[in-house]
Amino acid sequence: MDSSTSTPTTYPPLRLGLAMWSQNQWQKTIYGNSQAHRLARYAQIFNTVEGNTTFYATPSLQNVQNWHAATHDDFKFTFKLPKHITHELRLQNAGPALQQFFRVMDPLMSRTGMWKIQLPASFGPSSLPQLAQFLTQVPQGLTYGVEVRNSAFFAKGEAEKALNRLLINHQCNRIIMDSRPVFAAPPTTSAVIDAHQKKPNVPVHAIATASNPVVRFIGHPQAEANVHFFQNWLKQLPLWIAQHKQPYLFIHTPDNHDAPQLAVDLYRLLQQQLAHSTSTLADINLLPQHQHTTTQLGFDL
Repeated sequence: MDSSTSTPTTYPPLRLGLAMWSQNQWQKTIYGNSQAHRLARYAQIFNTVEGNTTFYATPSLQNVQNWHAATHDDFKFTFKLPKHITHELRLQNAGPALQQFFRVMDPLMSRTGMWKIQLPASFGPSSLPQLAQFLTQVPQGLTYGVEVRNSAFFAKGEAEKALNRLLINHQCNRIIMDSRPVFAAPPTTSAVIDAHQKKPNVPVHAIATASNPVVRFIGHPQAEANVHFFQNWLKQLPLWIAQHKQPYLFIHTPDNHDAPQLAVDLYRLLQQQLAHSTSTLADINLLPQHQHTTTQLGFDL
């Protein structure tokens, strides 16, 4: 990247994003009549995104270059490492695959805020030595996050303590999945049923093992119902910010159709919470015809 043409990056107290940047149902909230690349329009509103596409396959170099061209220096991707590395190789003998992946992703190095290591539920306490070794093999100087799904890592016992110590020692962030809202929804729609089948139903342990704690909030399909589940985050996120950490907050809904509006509404609650602190959050807005206020949706602190 030519630094002479780049703009100075900012360091927002919190990064807000969605599970993807392309969704047909977002035409009226994000894209409108714009002829711009969908990613470019998304990046005008949100400052991060979950790059899940890399989990399924390493993208082409052309796609990586296109993603760079569509974004700006203040935008940060969070890309998952390929499932070939995390699920098939289970982090073992992954050197060649890692080298090939990061070689392709090189044009986006400066625009990737975090590289995410999502591990399968079968990756339990006995596999921690593999994770420890792997974290010494990945390119150093980058920011990593680990998402675990094995129940032993949520039992507050020795296994969880060992995991947290390992992540702290490597300055690696523990990714927190908050699926309470969606599992509180009755399985009466195909989207909720699908979410119940695919999303992990694990306890929420709000721990920051490094400087960029990640919260994946899987919302209830009824917007107002999410306020109750977000109350603890209205306390925890400002605490992390006050500790000079920069949290990442990703908002999902069962089908993600309404995720942009829910993200903006919850973000505005955080704005209110931080209104009298030394850290302030910049305003963000969707397309005008779909702007709502938290008051209109019945949100109240």
